[in-house]
Amino acid sequence: MDSGSKVDGSECLTWLDEQPRGSVLYISYGSGGTLSHEQLIEVAKGLEMSEQRFLWVVRCPIQDSTNPLEFLPKGFLEKTKGFGLVVPNWAPQTRILSHESTGGFLTHCGWNSTLESVVHGVPLIAWPLYAEQKMNAVMLSEDVKVALRPKVNEENGIVGRLEIAKVVKGLMEGEEGKGVRSRMKDLKDAAAKVLSEDGSSTKALAELVTKLKKKSVK
Repeated sequence: MDSGSKVDGSECLTWLDEQPRGSVLYISYGSGGTLSHEQLIEVAKGLEMSEQRFLWVVRCPIQDSTNPLEFLPKGFLEKTKGFGLVVPNWAPQTRILSHESTGGFLTHCGWNSTLESVVHGVPLIAWPLYAEQKMNAVMLSEDVKVALRPKVNEENGIVGRLEIAKVVKGLMEGEEGKGVRSRMKDLKDAAAKVLSEDGSSTKALAELVTKLKKKSVK
């Protein structure tokens, strides 16, 4: 399937069906999450450099445009069509996270996305956009260590393409990623128990993190 084609939910899943188990990084910044055009370019270049399979939900960096694909670097879709799928605006996230081909999730760390990733045992790259998401990102990357977090360039506030490529490769095929993957599996098992006891997502996740801290998950 050409990554520049307009796809719906079923086509996303069909594409995933064709990929090796645990090989795809799913990328979404949430329904309200948008990147600057400059940052969008860096993400695209970083994904291309990483050479890892990806499924990226792209949104327009400005409000008055409806086609986010026009903001991607020239030639990006052609260069990555062998290993990437770019989806404009929306994709069936829960079904993607539960798919066996999905091996990682670059997320803004909203509560719903965080919970869904834990429930399905998908290791993370934490990329928060807003205040409460930053707290979640710290919890995920530093407290329970189920996420890698790219470093932001303090001079311009941008995460550069080299950093993005490094973190993506690190999660999907590096030793650090193996540790994150193992801890996320443990977290998934613990989450299944906690969520069966209390369906309140925020409360349940908070209790889960508290329990894991006490157990000193390495």
